[in-house]
Amino acid sequence: MPRASSTLRPFTGRVHHGYCLSSWLGEDADMTEFIGSLLEARAEEKFDLHEQHLNGQLVRVLRTIGFDRHYKRGAGAYLYDDAGQQYLDLLSGFGTFALGRNHPKVNAALREVLDSELPNLAQLDVSVLAGLLAEALTKTWPGDSRVKAFFANSGTEAVEGGLKLARYATGRDKVVCLKGGYHGLTLGSLSVTSDEMFQKGFGQLLPGITMVQMNDLSALEEALRGKDVAAFIIEPIQGKGVHIPEDNYLAEAARLCSRYGTVFIADEVQTGLGRTGKMWAMEHWGVEPDMLLTAKALSGGHAPVGAIMAKAPIMDAVFDRMDRAVVHGSTFGKNDMAMAAGLATLRVLEEEKLIENAANVGEQIMAEMRPFIDKYEFMKDVRGKGLMIAVEFGPPKSLKLKASWKMLEAANKSLFSQMILIPLFERHRILAQVAGAGMHVIKLLPPLVVNESDKDWIVKAFDEVVADTHKVPGSIWSLGASLAKHAVAPSKKPRQSFAAE
Repeated sequence: MPRASSTLRPFTGRVHHGYCLSSWLGEDADMTEFIGSLLEARAEEKFDLHEQHLNGQLVRVLRTIGFDRHYKRGAGAYLYDDAGQQYLDLLSGFGTFALGRNHPKVNAALREVLDSELPNLAQLDVSVLAGLLAEALTKTWPGDSRVKAFFANSGTEAVEGGLKLARYATGRDKVVCLKGGYHGLTLGSLSVTSDEMFQKGFGQLLPGITMVQMNDLSALEEALRGKDVAAFIIEPIQGKGVHIPEDNYLAEAARLCSRYGTVFIADEVQTGLGRTGKMWAMEHWGVEPDMLLTAKALSGGHAPVGAIMAKAPIMDAVFDRMDRAVVHGSTFGKNDMAMAAGLATLRVLEEEKLIENAANVGEQIMAEMRPFIDKYEFMKDVRGKGLMIAVEFGPPKSLKLKASWKMLEAANKSLFSQMILIPLFERHRILAQVAGAGMHVIKLLPPLVVNESDKDWIVKAFDEVVADTHKVPGSIWSLGASLAKHAVAPSKKPRQSFAAE
């Protein structure tokens, strides 16, 4: 990385009117290497910068659990810190890095776009790259219907757009969704997200939302029977907990939606683009939705992107006259960087057979970890499809272990999973996540490029860490006690209100 100017002025931490980067970068710094100079000068301050100018509570969490590393590089399925240590990334940017980090073909496509000086986002024009990506993407549609695409900036924005389009196309307002589902954190997507932690305190959400239990077809039909529901939105496999529907559920849900005139929306933001060992998770059950949403991995993780694919009659109902050509849009949705990255991503998935790799390696991981259910009292389930895997824990049978379990449960219902994650990270350099608040589930979302060596790394690490949880007392339970102490510690500051008094 290029070094900053020798006249570099250190940042004092004080921001004032008229502050500019040159005030500390140095007037003779090489501005052609601007970002390299910034990183060289300020990289070690990243946590302090976030505490001062972004979400300081996130920094507090990272420091508390020991995840405050200084990563310097990412390549494929791995991260590398400032000490040169390699980490296996089973989080993959919440699933965005399906191809791994910095895939050379995606990087090359992005450089080519930058070097080509394309007339990006002319707006009163149409984009060749957007047309090509729409053509390529719609060819992957899990069914025989004619479909069209709409590009947005994120999965959440795709959800918002999908709900809007469904409401206009049907002339209805109501939406049905599933308990346990997650669709995003903006107002509309939050309204169909089943998690009070995300919803609490943000006021009235969208009216007309009904949540039903997955696999309960009677409840779904009861909700649809009035023929006033615009959309039924689901994740084919729920991301929070990696819950898989019963074999006939999605097909019967599609039949009910067709019967009552409701748009069946498959939110494949996390499950799509090969994650589950199929291009789209809906293919596992041979079900064709009316609309399919994707995002995350579509750009290889490099550019914000989201997409709606919908049957042509839905799109044509919304954009039905010239004066309605811009009735729904997204300023950056069809930007050339995201479109080029999307084209490169689809090419890499096919050429490198990453979807097949996801199916094969994912099944091997689950097959080798399922024997842990009989081996360890805390292990309850290993489930998933492809490289979307849940490792679930639960209460033990022996009295000695029960007491330790209850101690953590009294503090926070996700602490046992967190107690697993920290030594996975510190001892085995594996980065993963708890599947959701209050859950005893660790979710694995590795890049689709993981190999057999990575599989062995994962299985061995879990075996060793879960074994340690059965040693009471032990160092891992000292960690658990520390986590419990943090979890029950009262907040130093009351919730502040900025409303006028």
